[in-house]
Amino acid sequence: MSDNSALHHAASQQQAHIPDDGEARRFPPPNWQRHLVLFLLTVASVFFAGAQMEAGPPPAGSDAAGAMLFLIKNLPAGWPFAVPLLAILLCHEFGHYFAAMWHRVPASLPYFIPLPMLSPFGTMGAVISMPKRIRSRNALMDIGAAGPLAGLVVALPVLVVGLAQSEVKPFDVGGMMEGQSLLYWLLKRLVVGEIPAGHDVFLSSTAFAGWVGLLITALNLFPVGQLDGGHIAYALFDRLQLRIAPILHFGMLAVFAYNYIHYGLWTPGLVWLVWFVLLHGMRRMGGGLEHPPTEEGALSPARKLIGVLCLVLFVLLFMPTPMYMPPSIDSLTPLFERALAAAQW
Repeated sequence: MSDNSALHHAASQQQAHIPDDGEARRFPPPNWQRHLVLFLLTVASVFFAGAQMEAGPPPAGSDAAGAMLFLIKNLPAGWPFAVPLLAILLCHEFGHYFAAMWHRVPASLPYFIPLPMLSPFGTMGAVISMPKRIRSRNALMDIGAAGPLAGLVVALPVLVVGLAQSEVKPFDVGGMMEGQSLLYWLLKRLVVGEIPAGHDVFLSSTAFAGWVGLLITALNLFPVGQLDGGHIAYALFDRLQLRIAPILHFGMLAVFAYNYIHYGLWTPGLVWLVWFVLLHGMRRMGGGLEHPPTEEGALSPARKLIGVLCLVLFVLLFMPTPMYMPPSIDSLTPLFERALAAAQW
């Protein structure tokens, strides 16, 4: 998901140039064993998260050790969540990686980040390292856009299949609610149909994996810094993006404040506060708050269209409240849906 992400992928940019044969042979990079170990740990962690959804509660009277052993024994049951989510993440990351190889921009293999227990997804995504800047605007666009688009190619059909497996039931106050976006809301209407008042779609594990894919893509398409969206926006707008990005970055705090005011709790918008802090830290560690410059040169017309498409996708995927616990049935209806209903009235 991006060249840097808290659910996904931090990357410092790199020079686009044609290496000599010796440099080209450095693909794939060394130390692949480290990447493999991290990936296998992430596979186990994501299967553990899936087992928590599929295996049901542990036997009555189980202590903490017994409950853990129960989940470990039922790891294979987590495949309806784990397999599609891992496929989405792999396609996203290797979209970036192969685009970098195409432009002869050295890049590391993905460093997958396992996060058992602390994350409901079992992972924080992955990181690809690019120690130098990308000088070509065309290469910057290709590398930035390849990950989100490749991930969505998998995430959208996964979500559609998962929604077809999901049930519409009465919603109990106190349950956890996944975040809503325009595209997600539209897909629910197309696949599930009209949802009665006081009801909601209870996502299957596969549908939840597809929804996580949308969330990861939305976070990485945020047009700030060296996220995928930051690369795309810089390739489109050049140095104008340096004036836009700080406004959007602090806009994350505004979204956090909106959630706090709306729900009276800090947890519904916590993702945006954490994302703001992580991005600020990554930008500092990357040597500054500005996106590395590119060399002079026009962006090709086809890549301009791809960039505009990615920005439109960001708007369609943006989730003001990624995950929350609604205090009432009325708060189930997304803000944009309430606005549409008011406009029709």
